[in-house]
Amino acid sequence: MPGVARMNAPHGSTARLLADVGGTNARFAWQAAPGAAIADPITLPCAEHASLADALATYLARLGRAAPPACAIAIANPVTGDQVKMTNHHWSFSIAALRQQFGFERLRVLNDFTALALALPTLRPEELRQAGGGAAVAGAAIALIGPGTGLGVSGLVPTGSGAWAPLQGEGGHVTLAARTPREQAVLGWLEARHGHASAERAVCGQGLVDIHQALQALDAPQQAPVHMNAAGVTQGALQGQDPLCQEAVNLFCAFLGTTAGNLALTLGALGGVYIGGGIVPRLGAAFAASPFRDRFQDKGRFSALLSEVPVWVIVAEQSPALRGAANALDAAGT
Repeated sequence: MPGVARMNAPHGSTARLLADVGGTNARFAWQAAPGAAIADPITLPCAEHASLADALATYLARLGRAAPPACAIAIANPVTGDQVKMTNHHWSFSIAALRQQFGFERLRVLNDFTALALALPTLRPEELRQAGGGAAVAGAAIALIGPGTGLGVSGLVPTGSGAWAPLQGEGGHVTLAARTPREQAVLGWLEARHGHASAERAVCGQGLVDIHQALQALDAPQQAPVHMNAAGVTQGALQGQDPLCQEAVNLFCAFLGTTAGNLALTLGALGGVYIGGGIVPRLGAAFAASPFRDRFQDKGRFSALLSEVPVWVIVAEQSPALRGAANALDAAGT
C-alpha cells in the first residue's frame, strides 16, 4: 500500500477528504473548507486496490498531501456499526481503525445513496433530465433510486422545520414483481440462479447481463448463449441492430419503472423521483422511449396520481454524492 502521509495538517486546517465508493469505482475529491468548491477529483478502480485504505492512500499520494482533519466516505453498503463489509465488492474495514490509521479527527461513513439523497436539493437544472410527469409538490417527500453495480434506494422526508431527513435502507433488495408473462419467465430464470429475484438482481449492471442471458435461455434453450457485458448489451440496444439487446434494455427499464413506482407510492413522493447511478444516463433517448414511464405509473387506481409525479435522471458530471458527503460533515459540525 502506498505510504500514508503522516505529517500534521496545517494548524487550524478545515480541509476535508471526500469519497464516493461504489462496487466498481471509488471517487475521491478534496474540499479546502466547509462550503468551498469540491476540487481535485480522481476516480480509482476498486479492483486495482486491495482495500479502501489502499485507495485512500493512493489518492493522497497523487495529490502529495497529508490526510486532512476530516473525511466523509459515502459507500455502497449498509453502515450499521463499526465494521463495514461491502455488498458488491470484497472491501471491508473498521471505521475506528481507518480513522486511527489516517489520523482523521473526524470521520463520517454513510451509505452512498443516503449521501446522494442529501445532495438532491443542491442539483442544478442542467444536472437533471426530466422523464415525464408534471411539477414537484413543494415540501413533499422525494424518492431516489439508481442502478449501477447494485441498485441504490433512498429518499428525503420533510422534518416539518424546513429541513430534510435522508433515508437509510436497502430498498434495492425488495422482491421484484412481474407484470407480464415474459417478465415472469425472466424472474423465474433469476430465481433459479439466485434463489431470490430482488429488484437489484435485474436492475443493475449484472442484472442487465442476466436479463440478456435469461432471454437467450428462454428463446433458444438448446443453443450456447452469447455472453456480453452490460456495456455490450447497452451498445447493441442503442445501435438498433440487435433485437435481443433491445428487449433486454426494455425489460431492464420496465423493471426499474415498476420498482420506482412502488417506491414513489411507499414514500408518497409527490416531490419527485430522482434516478441516479451510471446506467440510465448512458441510455439517453432510448430511456425516454422505453417502457419505464408507462410501468412507473401503471398502478391501477393510483395511476392518475403517479402520472403527475416528475422523474428526473441525474446527469451531473461530478458525483453529487461527494456533495452529500460534505453535507453530512456539515450536519455533524465542522
